[in-house]
Amino acid sequence: MEAFAELRPQIGIAASCAALSINRAGIYRARERLARRNACTWPRQRRARPPLAFSDAERAVLLQILDSERFVDLAPAAIFAILLDEGRYHGSIRTMYRLLALNGQNGERRKQRAHTAYAKPELLAVRPNEVWSWDITKLKGPVKWTCFHLYVILDIFSRYVVGWMVAERESAELAEQIIADTAHKQRIIPGSLTLHADRGSSMRSKPVAELLVDLDISKTHSRPHVSDDNPYSESQFKTLKYRPDFPARFGSIEDARAHCQVFFRWYNTVHRHSGIGLMTPYTVHHGYSHQLTVERRTTLMAAFAAHPQRFKGLAPKPPAVPTAAWINPPKPETATPEIIIPCSLNSSRLVSQSH
Repeated sequence: MEAFAELRPQIGIAASCAALSINRAGIYRARERLARRNACTWPRQRRARPPLAFSDAERAVLLQILDSERFVDLAPAAIFAILLDEGRYHGSIRTMYRLLALNGQNGERRKQRAHTAYAKPELLAVRPNEVWSWDITKLKGPVKWTCFHLYVILDIFSRYVVGWMVAERESAELAEQIIADTAHKQRIIPGSLTLHADRGSSMRSKPVAELLVDLDISKTHSRPHVSDDNPYSESQFKTLKYRPDFPARFGSIEDARAHCQVFFRWYNTVHRHSGIGLMTPYTVHHGYSHQLTVERRTTLMAAFAAHPQRFKGLAPKPPAVPTAAWINPPKPETATPEIIIPCSLNSSRLVSQSH
């Protein structure tokens, strides 16, 4: 910058910046900052009170009316209209808003119903037929604006589809029917099952609620507009609709039922699910996972014994089958960090500092 200061009076700013490879805009910005810093700042004069402004007494009367029990939960526009109908005028709507703002009362004044605090469902399954998740999805029909409804009940521990049905409509009676038939087919013991669903009309219907009471089945629901509260059913529907053989439309309800019959047979008995140790839902649901894990481990150990160098000297392990399945697992509590005092510090010095 010393070279720039020497050249500028002789050849000007532009030529000096070009000779020294300096950005000319930066020079102008620095000059503006310096000018603003050195500028004289005059104290602001207090604005004179407008001659038509309300007096302190008039403001107090108007504020008392706005905060009265009669008008405390009404908007200024409604208060203005009511007073005007009664032949009274205490100020314009804008004056009321201005007075409320000066007193920190320009927030929501109306009485409104508070949003319901929905609890986050936290469900744990450690064995099959302990927690079921069910939902309904639409399958496009033969023409536009037509569809069929697919009801699916899924066991979240084994991912096994325990019941499904394709119907022409969604109703509480059909939901009651599939739940009752599936519980009977799976031989559910009263008091041992929790049924989870979203907040659809069929899920929260009175016939379904009465059926679950009769069967002694607990029920839970997702929070509104939270798809993560029902992840297993949503994932299963994605597997269904992203299969390469899933059609854009079904010609009839018989076609939809035939397709779903083939799909759910494949899903339960052939599909290797990554969430259950690459086993089929049928294997886990019917208790064959432990035996299959032992067989897989035996195969891997034989391969390791034959070619240990291929495994870098580490014995391979088969994919583990989870021992629990959660819907919204609780967050672990953060432990208080332990304070460690180095042994090299003088204890007497620490005591003196604490005093």
